[in-house]
Amino acid sequence: MTVTTDASTFIAAIDQGTTSSRCILFNRAGQIVSTAQKEHRQIFPEAGWVEHDPVEIWTNVREVVAGAVAKADLAKGAISAIGITNQRETTVVWDKATGQPLYNAIVWQDTRTERVCRELAGDAGVDRYRRRTGLPISTYFSGPKIRWILDNVEGARDRAERGELCFGTMDTWVIWNATGGPQGGVHVTDVTNASRTMLMDLRTLKWDPEICADFGIPMSMLPEIRSSSEIYGTSRPRRGLEDVPIAGILGDQQAATFGQACLSPGDAKNTYGTGNFLLLNTGTEPVESKHGLLTTVCYKIGADAAVYALEGSIAVTGSLVQWLRDNLGIIQNACDIEPLARGSKDNGGVYFVPAFSGLFAPRWRPDARGALVGLTRFHNKHHIARAALEATAFQTREVLEAAQADSGVTLSSLKVDGGMVANELLMQFQADILDVPVIRPVVSETTALGAAYAAGLAVGYWSGLDEIQANWAVDKTWTPAMDADRREHLYGQWNKAVERTYNWVE
Repeated sequence: MTVTTDASTFIAAIDQGTTSSRCILFNRAGQIVSTAQKEHRQIFPEAGWVEHDPVEIWTNVREVVAGAVAKADLAKGAISAIGITNQRETTVVWDKATGQPLYNAIVWQDTRTERVCRELAGDAGVDRYRRRTGLPISTYFSGPKIRWILDNVEGARDRAERGELCFGTMDTWVIWNATGGPQGGVHVTDVTNASRTMLMDLRTLKWDPEICADFGIPMSMLPEIRSSSEIYGTSRPRRGLEDVPIAGILGDQQAATFGQACLSPGDAKNTYGTGNFLLLNTGTEPVESKHGLLTTVCYKIGADAAVYALEGSIAVTGSLVQWLRDNLGIIQNACDIEPLARGSKDNGGVYFVPAFSGLFAPRWRPDARGALVGLTRFHNKHHIARAALEATAFQTREVLEAAQADSGVTLSSLKVDGGMVANELLMQFQADILDVPVIRPVVSETTALGAAYAAGLAVGYWSGLDEIQANWAVDKTWTPAMDADRREHLYGQWNKAVERTYNWVE
């Protein structure tokens, strides 16, 4: 299906994130025309458990879509296609006949599946499925979360085996509801989200029957795996946008990579959000990591070959700022962190390791827990704020060094995006600790933009990847200004602090 477009038509991107849902409308130049956003509740039933209400999220998605369209005051037919990007790994299981979730969505940060993961690893260890899936066995991914729901929600396993249940990450949940729900909703996902379940073979791009059997997950629950850019279905009346093709799906970090026009092997971006995620494009062959990174699908455009990436996933960066706001109350708003941190000229020897959910890439230490080290009576909230920001930059250096070691590519610069790139202090420190320039694009909402590009390509709104590349433009560049001895001293102290967090959970 090719949609006829003109200058008055736009692409809608639904960005279903960890803390909020947004809808952003983009024009052909990749510029933002209108946006609407709404936060959802973060539910913490027990230590290490993180949940969302899927019904609340679907309601919010409908509201932000309607809000973005209303703000732009668009005529009917002005939206050419819808793209969806989403928090990855977050897991929903629902009744296909009623559309009701069996349990809250279990969020990617949740660590309740540690016992399941130990059982699955067995004597083979956490790398048991790495060659096929590109992933270690970890609480991070969707497969163990599905298993937990089937094992712990009364009647869930029997219903799953009778074919009554659907599983999906948030892209699947949104599309199923948008295309009709119990009345014919389309049950699909794309290769990027499927690659984060631990259930898909990276090379065949299909669900792996042996792994599904090991996990005890009936394959009837699983959505159909499709490319990242094709028409999956159309939005139904009374569900926001009516009769508009839904034509793009990308997991949030892959969407940001696509939106940053990292379209050639060796291109890399780092997204600063709830967590941090560095992706390095490795081309059409998956590269097995030897340094603690994930091998993942980067994107697949229609019938073209899949493109792969190495990823360094950091669990806690922006959410550490939220923690300072919500749990400690030392700031009122997230944007207050920068002026507070500027109240001290340096970290004063204080290091904050935010291992709230253990440590992700490249260390993969689920036994670690958060630590604030180096404190004396001299220190105050300014040092703590600076240490919190610097933790993001230190963790980014860890994953960047691992990516360079795996790929053999030495990066000459790093493209950045996400909410935290507005923080000038952090961006300068990032350039200093990496010793490479850090580049922010004009459009920093690259996650939504990547989903819009995927959808627009599928309906002919954009002609091809060259047009996407041409849209990308630099807003600001930070260049390193720290001497090498100080850089290595700070990084050495950071590593020393991280090692203090090991073996906390037995």
